[in-house]
Amino acid sequence: MSLPPDINYDEKKLLDHKFDSLLLLLYTFLLTLTVLTIWMFKHRRLAYVHETGLAIIYGLVVGAIIRFGVHEERHRVGIYVEPKQDEGSSMIKHQNLSSPPDMLFLKTMGRYADELQNRTWEYDFKREVVGHHDIESEIDEKAIFDPEIFFNVLLPPIIFHAGYSMKKQYFFRNLGSILTFAFIGTSISMFSVGGFMYGVCQVIPHLNNITFIDNLHFGALISATDPVTVLAVFSDLNVDVTLNALVFGESVLNDAVAIVFSETLKDYEESLALCRPHQDCSYTALQMLKAVLDFFGIFGASFLVGTVMGCVTALLTKFTQIRQHPLLESTLFMLMSYSTFLLAEVLDLTGIVAVLFCGITQAHYTYNNLSEVSKGTTKQFFDVLNFMAENFIFSYIGVSLFTFPKHRFDTTFTVGAFVAILVGRFLNVYPLSLVLNLGRKHKIGWNIQHMMMFSGLRGAIAFALAIRNTFSESRQIILSTTLIIVIVTVIVNGGMAFSVLSWLGIPIGVDDEAGLTNPIAHDRSAANYQSVDEEMVNDPARSLLNKSWLARQWSGIDNRFFKPLMTHCQPTLLDTLPTRCLPLARIFTSTDQLARHPMRKKESTSWDENTNKIQEDSLPIANGEQKPAETE
Repeated sequence: MSLPPDINYDEKKLLDHKFDSLLLLLYTFLLTLTVLTIWMFKHRRLAYVHETGLAIIYGLVVGAIIRFGVHEERHRVGIYVEPKQDEGSSMIKHQNLSSPPDMLFLKTMGRYADELQNRTWEYDFKREVVGHHDIESEIDEKAIFDPEIFFNVLLPPIIFHAGYSMKKQYFFRNLGSILTFAFIGTSISMFSVGGFMYGVCQVIPHLNNITFIDNLHFGALISATDPVTVLAVFSDLNVDVTLNALVFGESVLNDAVAIVFSETLKDYEESLALCRPHQDCSYTALQMLKAVLDFFGIFGASFLVGTVMGCVTALLTKFTQIRQHPLLESTLFMLMSYSTFLLAEVLDLTGIVAVLFCGITQAHYTYNNLSEVSKGTTKQFFDVLNFMAENFIFSYIGVSLFTFPKHRFDTTFTVGAFVAILVGRFLNVYPLSLVLNLGRKHKIGWNIQHMMMFSGLRGAIAFALAIRNTFSESRQIILSTTLIIVIVTVIVNGGMAFSVLSWLGIPIGVDDEAGLTNPIAHDRSAANYQSVDEEMVNDPARSLLNKSWLARQWSGIDNRFFKPLMTHCQPTLLDTLPTRCLPLARIFTSTDQLARHPMRKKESTSWDENTNKIQEDSLPIANGEQKPAETE
């Protein structure tokens, strides 16, 4: 005897909730196991497997268990439907469907229970099914997440953390080289990989359906390096700071570049799809110029959104007394940071680029305005969030190798892809290093170039870009190949990083010059300033060391205008702006800046560098003003 429809519906929802809880418990268990194994490896000082490699390995094991060891017990009802010729054909004719419908409305009649008669039910589009054998078990389907979860939930904190925790003194010291590798190098890699794979697809008959645009898309996503494993080894061993800066800086920026390349290719595909038969749809020089302008336009606008949102947050934390309430202050900081990503996506820009530069701006300006409690809270919060999001993605990569329903593994394409990424990485690192060394005082040595070549792992960004669209057969091949590349490079390259460092003779245990300066940070002309990755610096002579030309130009503007505007540092805008701008300068000068101003100090012990507090007897009460309260 069957249950009434309402009770049956409740039972189904209860089972759905049970399956969802089981999957979340499974991933929580994977992360817990990864954390405990990491502790054991650090305790035993084992350097051959990193947490990302462990997360993938554990994910592979669990994915295999789900795929081959779990059998579905619940009976599910499925119905094959076709549109009726008299109604469906006219509907399709009027709507001219060129893709599967987004929704299906099913009207129940005939053999259904009385409670279900003459009722219409709505179903959402999920994926293509080829025959009865292609229907997955329920736990397999539950183990597959919506790709938008990666872009909207997991990737933003990872990218923001990369910008927020960046060691800017080394980043800006090598800014020219990093920009060269990130922009020109990623472009070289994309076209090299795309062109090489297009040649492979033209030679192999069964791969002829993979177009040049598909191969360029693969070249763009696979050019996004994610050397999180190698960088962790660099950090643990304190390797050469130049190597660390180049690898980290390139990986941070080329993730953003790869995403913008992918968006530009998607826009070009859309323009081709809208091209009418009588129009000339060939790829002309004008279209190439438009694509280049689109790339720089999207990147530049996304950069602007991220920077402006970071500056707005800095101004809010400077001119409000929200720092007296650390919980509200930290919450505002996190909401403004995440809203940067959403705002860029709403504006049809690239949220990843925006949130990256928002993180850099927040670290450079907003961090200085936060209370001591909020400084520690935000830094630790994003450290934990980044760790969990990265390891979750790598665990899911391992699980999805077995549970994703539309895999298409092609040996020829996969082998060709490995050769292509080696060629692309070679053309990226060595020729550009040769050119850069012509103008660098501190040359990029051969051993550093070899390690940069070895550090070109693929990871979360490549996987997220590949899984976002798996509708066509060619995109399914690209996803399966990307999965294999990510797994192999993270486990093999990440595990061998320590051995390769030793073999190349790269110095380890190097003092990272913590007391040295940030090339865009302060000297005595920007006192009382502190960023995420630095302590206060009191030696102006050393602030000129190792600056790139671009950093030197920016440093003057930053110290004279932006830091006094965005933070509580000295000198104030009253000191740096022309006399005619003093009324405006006074508006953007905080009471904290005035309280710390040298002209208002009568005693030499006016500011305690240890407690970051103004001494009670240091401030005069002049012109009827009240003595400012202590500031944190």
